[in-house]
Amino acid sequence: MYVSDFPEVYSQEEKFNSPGDDAPLLQEPSLRDLCARAEQSSRNTLPLPPSRQPEDSLAARMKRREKERAGRESGARRPRKFPRAGGRWRYRGSLPGRPMDERREAELRRGGRASERESEPVSRSHGRLKLVRAPRRRQQQRARKGRTSGWAERESERAAVALAGQEVSDYGALLAFLSLSLQFLHLIPVNPVKEDDLGSKNRKRIMPDPLTETPAIDPIFEAQFYCNIPNIPERSMEGHAPHYFKLNSVHVLIRHGDRYPLYAIPKTKRPDIDCTLVPNRKPSHPQLEAFISHMSKGSETQMDGTLSSMPRYPSHSLCEMGELTQTGIVQHLRNGQLLRNIYIKKHNLIPSDWTSKHLYLETTGKSRTLQSGLALLYSFLPEFDWKKINFRHQWSTIFCSGSCDCPIRNHYLEEEQRRQYSLRVKNIHLEKTYADMAKIVGIPTRQLRASNPVDSMLCHFCHNVSFPCTKNGCINLEHFKTIKTHQLEDEKERQEKKYYYLYALLATHPILNQTASRMQRIAEGKREELFVLYSAHDVTLSPVLSALGITEARFPRFAARLVFELWKDGKKYKEHFIRILYNGVDVTFQTSFCRDYNKHYTKLMCPLEKFVRFVKQDMFSPFNSTNYYDACHRRPF
Repeated sequence: MYVSDFPEVYSQEEKFNSPGDDAPLLQEPSLRDLCARAEQSSRNTLPLPPSRQPEDSLAARMKRREKERAGRESGARRPRKFPRAGGRWRYRGSLPGRPMDERREAELRRGGRASERESEPVSRSHGRLKLVRAPRRRQQQRARKGRTSGWAERESERAAVALAGQEVSDYGALLAFLSLSLQFLHLIPVNPVKEDDLGSKNRKRIMPDPLTETPAIDPIFEAQFYCNIPNIPERSMEGHAPHYFKLNSVHVLIRHGDRYPLYAIPKTKRPDIDCTLVPNRKPSHPQLEAFISHMSKGSETQMDGTLSSMPRYPSHSLCEMGELTQTGIVQHLRNGQLLRNIYIKKHNLIPSDWTSKHLYLETTGKSRTLQSGLALLYSFLPEFDWKKINFRHQWSTIFCSGSCDCPIRNHYLEEEQRRQYSLRVKNIHLEKTYADMAKIVGIPTRQLRASNPVDSMLCHFCHNVSFPCTKNGCINLEHFKTIKTHQLEDEKERQEKKYYYLYALLATHPILNQTASRMQRIAEGKREELFVLYSAHDVTLSPVLSALGITEARFPRFAARLVFELWKDGKKYKEHFIRILYNGVDVTFQTSFCRDYNKHYTKLMCPLEKFVRFVKQDMFSPFNSTNYYDACHRRPF
């Protein structure tokens, strides 16, 4: 619609007593001149509707408007009155009337921008512009002040309508641009949203969730996270609790640090990595030199079985298979220093005159796990003393101790291995990659696949060493990305199929039961160890995360740590709570046994009773059993 469509805005005298087309031009332009300019501007700027073709003159339109007005006045509808001298009109809706300033009035007289705006649309949602008479008292007050009389006042009204139309047009154009932009970015739906079936009077609409795509898997980023190069300061949430809570004990389960590959790609050169410890070589640590000095005096320590004959730190110029590297030592020196700043300096968990009774240390029979545990303890303890260190040997990688006989656990492990094989053979791109690598190396594809080449390729990647080459070509980054992407897809399907979850429940019950029982005794006031350390592998840490229900956790990286904190409420001395943290991130309320507790209570921690009930009872529910022995020996349906 256009401003010229509303003759009610103008007075009768202005319609019919204005100068004709042949009249001389006055200093103050007439209404006809203004309308002609508006019509010319609208022809140049805006498309005209069918009823406003160029051949339709202004005089013809004015006559048609007069006939329409006469017809309305002759009918039953009450005719609309024009304001008397000194009257004011007030605009209703989205077109507020406002006085015109001197600059715009001058532009209007010169036929400039203000007159051009009269031809622009005013409203696209209403048929006519509704003008409502202002209250009588307000009219009289304005009339006394002498603000509403004369030709300039009427021109101001018309200019205000044109200005409002311009603002509405600009605002509408802006909204249209934003709407199209948001639709293009898929932030709002293009199709209209269906209304609720709650009756015709309910016009409330529910905005659907934004359309978001599943983030693409980035194998390079995941590989860098797995390497865990110690070059960025790490923030952690360990030790965070209200001031009236007291820390009673800490249980830490770690994976060993960076190591040399366990497997070598056949007919290729092994990565040239030096496993001697050199303080001046990166990555390094301020305590690395003192660590080397103390580890060379480790003959006084007390260790179980074969642990006493193992080296205390890596020392080969060319790393042996599975040997801990300097990067692995530095990773756990950083872990120990971080935990020391929190648990000892802040919470005084271990006294300065600590003894071996304050610690419980356990490791598998591999040199990389023993050396990782020693590196963490050296930077964690107030004063490292070999005479107070006593590592216990755990022969099982899942720390099952005397409860390792579990046929059903082995059954679900076999099912998980079948699932892995089925997924691998379906991945045609992966099989082509293995065939291409086997052709480069010059061996059968089956032999290459059995050598687990990704283990060696990860070592090349983490230490920035070129992938191996032969006379037939080189293994490249694309091969590595394909295999790593398949690993990530395998982890995703593993969570969906639940075979690994059922295996994890039975595999990790012994170590979780040991942790829960120790926490119970501490809560009852019995003297127990203040700091517990299990130095283990990825095959130890991964099932623990799965059994706890922490599905969002990544596969354990080098030097990963899982921490259990036991707290006592200072206001209610009989209440104890736990916190679980993975690599410094609080995952307490991601666990299956405490996920619902977070929705109903304001506590920042999980009650100890929930963790104990999960370990003692709930872990056996998926097997229709009430204890560990029945769950391990009852055949599944």
